[in-house]
Amino acid sequence: MLDNSDIEKLKEVLATKDDIRAVNDDIKTIKEDIAFLKTEAISTQEDVKKIKEDVNGLREMIQMLVVSVDKLVGSVSGLTQEYTMVGNKIDRHEKWLHLLAQKLGIKLEY
Repeated sequence: MLDNSDIEKLKEVLATKDDIRAVNDDIKTIKEDIAFLKTEAISTQEDVKKIKEDVNGLREMIQMLVVSVDKLVGSVSGLTQEYTMVGNKIDRHEKWLHLLAQKLGIKLEY
């Protein structure tokens, strides 16, 4: 038969109703935390999806800007070549005018 000392020893080793209630409360808290974390994870996934969409939009805009800059560089290059050719043409015309003036005996003043 069990006496009081045996019962006290069993109480030290076995879980009491209060111990089980505390564990249940802890489990309940953990479940609530897990539910909150799931909600946060879904929100985070949606945020990441939105950020990816924004990055893709920015990537497209940058590509469009690169194309525009390339076109501008091509235009500027063409204008530079044209400017050089016009400068050469003006120099050539100026030489001709000097030759004509020299042959006609006209003194050119600047």
